[in-house]
Amino acid sequence: MADGPSVQLYTVREALTDDLPATLDRLAGMGFRQVEPFGLSTHGAALAAALPAAGLTAPTAHQSFVGRDDADAVFATAAELGVRTVIDPMVARERWTTPDGVRSVADDLAAAAERAAAHGVAVGYHNHAQELEIHHDGTTALEVLAAELDERVVLEVDVYWAAVGGQDPVALLGRLGGRVAALHLKDGPVTTDTRDQVAVGRGTLPIEAIVGAAPHALRVVELDDTRGDRFTAVADSLEWLRGAGLA
Repeated sequence: MADGPSVQLYTVREALTDDLPATLDRLAGMGFRQVEPFGLSTHGAALAAALPAAGLTAPTAHQSFVGRDDADAVFATAAELGVRTVIDPMVARERWTTPDGVRSVADDLAAAAERAAAHGVAVGYHNHAQELEIHHDGTTALEVLAAELDERVVLEVDVYWAAVGGQDPVALLGRLGGRVAALHLKDGPVTTDTRDQVAVGRGTLPIEAIVGAAPHALRVVELDDTRGDRFTAVADSLEWLRGAGLA
């Protein structure tokens, strides 16, 4: 990974809202060269100027598009920012509770992939715990989805939420194989309380084995929350990844 890890901007969302250029400069000062924006519909215009000014690129971005009438505008904004893959961060839990529901999600992602391709971008899906907690005939809903996905659709696996959902992230990544294009890396005691999340390498997850199970996936540092300062957790995560030879 020539450009090293990325960082999900939702992690520092308050600072981003207060001063987007300064926040990007601060992350670049830590050593990041890539970021993963969220809310392209909200932040797209500001990012267009601020990303290159900070020396940053955004290979991936989070923005809901499944079921949205304005999906083409989302993909057009992504293309303008140089985003290669737009990732839908969550589809409602009720759609995962039946095999037909999961197949309908796969169909929606395939339709989105077709629309995105017209703008030169790809699409993906990001899991939380729900897609791993729900099983169909002994298979997690996320894996049911993977088996149904159009070949153009990728997965971004949040390994922490996969563990919260009861799965061994290393084994899960092994089963998903090349479908996984990116990883959300966070750490902690694997609870549903987002404040328990900590910097990568400071918790209980086997991060080195996780990265080893998906060595070509983009590594994205991300915390939903933490009990300390999130900028510090981000910096500590990058330092740990570098020390482990993973950045």
